[in-house]
Amino acid sequence: MTGGYDRDFLRARLELPSPAAATVLLDYIHFSVRLRTARKLAAVVGVNIHGRELVPLAREGTWHFDARVPKEQQAGPEVYRNNAFDRGHLVRRLDPVWGDEATARAANQDTFAFTNAAPQVDDFNQGKELWVGLEDHVLSHADLNDAKLSVFTGPVLEDDDLPYRGVQIPRMFWKIAAWTMDGKLAAAGFLLDQSPLLGKVELKKAIRERLLADEPPPLGPFRTFQVPVARIAELTGLSLSRLENADRLAKSQRALGKEPLAVRLKSMEQIRL
Repeated sequence: MTGGYDRDFLRARLELPSPAAATVLLDYIHFSVRLRTARKLAAVVGVNIHGRELVPLAREGTWHFDARVPKEQQAGPEVYRNNAFDRGHLVRRLDPVWGDEATARAANQDTFAFTNAAPQVDDFNQGKELWVGLEDHVLSHADLNDAKLSVFTGPVLEDDDLPYRGVQIPRMFWKIAAWTMDGKLAAAGFLLDQSPLLGKVELKKAIRERLLADEPPPLGPFRTFQVPVARIAELTGLSLSRLENADRLAKSQRALGKEPLAVRLKSMEQIRL
């Protein structure tokens, strides 16, 4: 079986981004996690997706701690119990599920590690539907000779994220899809915002009081944006220069004489690839 994110999976070499803060590197089948143990959450995950070899396994898997890391350094089941939070897969369950059947089944189970989860509100409106379908949409535009993607995902970890059951809750999540076009690297960046109601000071105070009372946090609906990769670099502190140079949104906007700006997505047709 193949383990870990492969930097040579695409025709253009692409390293797994690494944050400035200390992380623990964990390799799984076809993906890797950089776990920021101080936050009990991944800072970044990277997965290789082979579109021509995907195996359509049913949604079966058991959530589990990774034995390589102390349990107290992972956001476990107590974070998600009896509240409005989903265990949000960072590496989407189906993305690494390719190859022979044994490898695909092992990869499927690997995605159910708590190190690959983050708290996301269980509001499956249009924004969330867009978010989970991004890889499929981008894959359909990838080089037909390869049908391959490398996808990086993570939460935006801010110092002032609200605490809940021993874990600070991320307000935003990011994703970057990378592929090759005519042998050259191409990339698209996306941001999922689950905090549209947190902009007002009085609401932040109310949410803090509810969190201290151990009630589920009303973080509001999801909103999905396509954003310049440079914006993700600013938010996360990750070094993403190769991906910034390959950013399809930024290139298309600059070609029109515009500065790269975020685009709020209401449908897949708005995505710039």
